[in-house]
Amino acid sequence: METKGKGWALLPLLIFIGLFVGSGIITGDFYKMPILVAIIIAAGVALMMNRKETFASKVESFAKGAGHPDLMIMVFIFILAGAFSEVAKGMGAVESTVNLALTFLPQSFLIVGLFIIGAFISLAMGTSTGTIAALAPIGVGISAQADVSVALAMAAVIGGAMFGDNLSFISDTTIAAVRTQQTEMKDKFKANFFIVLPAAIITCVVLIVMTLGGQSPVSPGEFNWIKMLPYIGVLTAALLGMNVIVVLTGGIVIGGVIGMMDGTYTLTAFLQKITDGIMGMAELVILSLLIGGMVELIKRNGGIHFILESMTKRISSKKGAEFAIAGLVSSTNLATANNTISIIATGPLAKDMADKYEIDKRKSASLLDIFSCSIQGLIPYGAQMLAAAEFASVSPTSILPYSFYPILIALCGIAAILIQFPRFKRNAA
Repeated sequence: METKGKGWALLPLLIFIGLFVGSGIITGDFYKMPILVAIIIAAGVALMMNRKETFASKVESFAKGAGHPDLMIMVFIFILAGAFSEVAKGMGAVESTVNLALTFLPQSFLIVGLFIIGAFISLAMGTSTGTIAALAPIGVGISAQADVSVALAMAAVIGGAMFGDNLSFISDTTIAAVRTQQTEMKDKFKANFFIVLPAAIITCVVLIVMTLGGQSPVSPGEFNWIKMLPYIGVLTAALLGMNVIVVLTGGIVIGGVIGMMDGTYTLTAFLQKITDGIMGMAELVILSLLIGGMVELIKRNGGIHFILESMTKRISSKKGAEFAIAGLVSSTNLATANNTISIIATGPLAKDMADKYEIDKRKSASLLDIFSCSIQGLIPYGAQMLAAAEFASVSPTSILPYSFYPILIALCGIAAILIQFPRFKRNAA
């Protein structure tokens, strides 16, 4: 594996972004270039690079990246999320849940409600993808009934999901940030929370203002508490901190049992719904595996190390070091499309800089988590954006203009560096 940074190693990533995003900008239609075709071309280029390695060796590295444990867990979540979504929709859970929200919530609070509920679920579950799996179908239903942009609804769901991804005690990103910076979970949470709190408040205000008036009047339909049990069960289990795979599996079972009891499903129909839901996630699963493989080749060729070297060349102050930490994890996240991996990759170097420039460990851990989650919530080829877009049947780039929370937490992070907030007591460092 290369230990020296090489900029050319990033070429496959640039090709992928150029094909997927560039073609959409040029043609005005982001569906002109199928995203799977773009990633296959980029992955092919990655496999053709570095003549020092045999093709068989590169294929093996590609497979290693595609099979990374973090990535495989995400794939399992996607598969179960697709099955749960289809089963719940088929037996009427989504329709009943949407009608309940329309009945009791003022229309201007529906979208901000998605953001707040998403924040609570992700805090409890510790996973943004699991949160999106639970809430995205409800967001799609609410947007249709309330005549609100489905892209705005998905952005609210993603924002809430990234809130918990950044702060939850059981989130992979939080654990990685705390471990690499050698600080305590509760201490990092306090520092991180006060940095991002303004972003959450401003997001709520913006979502309320954007949905004040202008929508068609809604006449909510009937809702059935029994049919809502799959979602109630999933949300309750999430808030209790249960593993997301267990949560989604339980939701599938509850939905199937209720559907068969009320005559909506036969056993055969229930099993077919599970199959349909899984197949509906096939593109997302394939895309995730191909991105994982491509990123591993970029890493082996020195692309990630090149980013690390480039971002740490000219540091002369504490503020400069904090900006370098933010830039490091952000750039690495752009390359890897995985915020946990980006923190693991840059964490040791961030720790060295924090020690050298006397940056509090709680601050360096917070910066790693904040900026990785910000980028992860914004990249159109990230798992969160792709999952939400899959549920809503829209292009990931259509969600980007409404991604207020990921943008705002980055701005709050920048402000925290500029004004050196929070200020820690030296003996608590």
